[in-house]
Amino acid sequence: MGVGAADMRLYMEMFARHDEISRVVEEIPGGVRTTTQSDAPVLAAKLKSHVSSMYSHLDQSVEVSCMSQSLPTLFRNAGGYRRTLTLTPTGVVAEETADDPNLTQAIRAHAVEVTGFVDEGMPAMMQQMMGPGGMMGPGGMMGPGGMRRPR
Repeated sequence: MGVGAADMRLYMEMFARHDEISRVVEEIPGGVRTTTQSDAPVLAAKLKSHVSSMYSHLDQSVEVSCMSQSLPTLFRNAGGYRRTLTLTPTGVVAEETADDPNLTQAIRAHAVEVTGFVDEGMPAMMQQMMGPGGMMGPGGMMGPGGMRRPR
């Protein structure tokens, strides 16, 4: 399942307003605890909606394709790790942990990716899309070896 137009609009707004979002990542045994928030009420609501929606997709095994190198691993192994989401007045606190060291690595890699999105906005997203395994990179949907236009 790809990213829908509504999801893409949400992502683009969050990328455009990334400087209004703060994020703290703490490594905990087996994974991470992340706190992502904004003092802008509309943006805080969008953060809550986005993370809640992603967790629903994970729980329902509905894979979402987006600008992440690590997210496919997390979707394919959603039953193999624990997720706890706490909504706060200004955003979300998420704890993700696994017993499998490979999943722990994927959880932590995803936390680093999202922090890059928060810190850098659109340039970080473009780097993910163009890199190995990204949509436009080698092996990606639109890159060399990816989907081709019918002849």
